[in-house]
Amino acid sequence: MANAVLTRLPKPLHALALKHREVLKFAAVGGTAFLVDNTVFYGLKLTILEPKPVTAKVIAVLMATIVSYVLNREWSFRTRGGHERRHEAALFFLVSGIGLVLSSAPLWISRYVFRLETPDVSLVTQEIADFVSAQIIGTLIAMVFRFWALRKWVFPDEKAQSGSVLPAPTPDSTDEAA
Repeated sequence: MANAVLTRLPKPLHALALKHREVLKFAAVGGTAFLVDNTVFYGLKLTILEPKPVTAKVIAVLMATIVSYVLNREWSFRTRGGHERRHEAALFFLVSGIGLVLSSAPLWISRYVFRLETPDVSLVTQEIADFVSAQIIGTLIAMVFRFWALRKWVFPDEKAQSGSVLPAPTPDSTDEAA
């Protein structure tokens, strides 16, 4: 599927997409995880965890993190790594735990520092503040941190490791994963 999209791009965009394929894949995985996060967050926040939005956010991020690990491992960073899978998974979840704190902090600040919750503000204001703080600001902060940390520690460049078993991708190589 990725190759089908690449072949339809104009030459300048094709070269740019090949050069930045890893970040584009990471963004696609992030978009999928964002959908999981939003679905679970609002599903819980609007039902059984209505009085506990931060708890709902933490559960949502944990579920999205599991999806993210599988997709990043098998698609975004499949040509990187070299760590034993248990070590790699432990590092991924450590980085994601830090990302969880980073993504939840703006919601916590919005609710408990700025008191943007009912009855102090209207329900509409509360919901907009929750969305902006948790789903936009928190997600962006955590995304930038995760991309940097995953490339640096979890899925390091295989060229930097001795004895790597995975070949480096070439501009002409194809993606088997769709």
